[in-house]
Amino acid sequence: MKSARAITVIGCHAEGEVGRVITGGVPPPPGETLFEQREYLRTQDDGLRKFLLYEPRGGAFVHANLIVPPKSPGADAGFIIMEPTDYPPMSGSNSICVATVLLETGMVEMVEPETILRLDTPGGLIEVVAQCRNGRCESIRTRNVPSFVAKLEAMVEVNGLGTVVCDIAYGGAFFAIADASELGFSLRPDEARDLVEMGERIKAAAVEHFPVRHPEKPDIHTITFTQFAAPLVTDGAGRLVGRNTVVISPGKLDRSPCGTGSSARLAVLRARGRIGLGATLVSQSVLGTEFHCRVEEDCQVAGQPAIVPSLQGRAWITGSHEYTLDPDDPFPQGYTLSDTWFRALD
Repeated sequence: MKSARAITVIGCHAEGEVGRVITGGVPPPPGETLFEQREYLRTQDDGLRKFLLYEPRGGAFVHANLIVPPKSPGADAGFIIMEPTDYPPMSGSNSICVATVLLETGMVEMVEPETILRLDTPGGLIEVVAQCRNGRCESIRTRNVPSFVAKLEAMVEVNGLGTVVCDIAYGGAFFAIADASELGFSLRPDEARDLVEMGERIKAAAVEHFPVRHPEKPDIHTITFTQFAAPLVTDGAGRLVGRNTVVISPGKLDRSPCGTGSSARLAVLRARGRIGLGATLVSQSVLGTEFHCRVEEDCQVAGQPAIVPSLQGRAWITGSHEYTLDPDDPFPQGYTLSDTWFRALD
């Protein structure tokens, strides 16, 4: 069969969140940094994202990661994250998928019982530590980019809801974090549609009323996600345990506990004095899967308090695929419908 395009992809999910990894058929985009490459894709070649994430090849639940040669000294590989409406600077679940695919497919040599990888992302250089046995990754801990609070207790006026109190924090993207219980949610799977609808409304209002910008990386700006966070409890080991769910536009829940969202929540907890240096937060998803998150160190971002967080979880490879484009296909960049996408996209 003659194809106008052929792209090889390894299917993967991290604690339930799909993070496919592009391994062939796409040359590295132009740019001197991963962020410049990300911007080229976003502004000049967004058809790649649509080709893989929109139907009929993708779906509202699909993310994809383009493996590229690293630009930062000492990095082993780079990856650019593509989500249904955006290119986040960083993603915890996707970093776990990428590391697992790189090591389990042999793209990067696996060293047992532990492999350390340095990965270049548009949001900065990260380190992952993989616990490996018998050719498989049994767990991945990602040391994330510095995370910080932009505003505590922001009063967000939401049409039809009134005032919603949110903490706004950065964990690799900007989040508006709302108390799930105060809004009547216990974060069960059967609440997913209502969470999506409310989360998109809260995000739109927060974006309007609270513009944010990374103080050291001004091209990273704007609240991207709403996070609903349930109250914390302490388990028998003295660890904080808390469920959360993050709404990803155009309207779906993160199936994992969301690595960047958990990092943003850790920054809020640290700012409030609720978690200590080296302490663990067991962050649970709407599916009940877990990331074990930790405050690795205190730091500063442009002179303001910040933390270096980490998250630990696992990914599983689900298959290998070659996505092709028939020259006569009437949907070369795919399509979306509001029945499954919450709202159709351009």
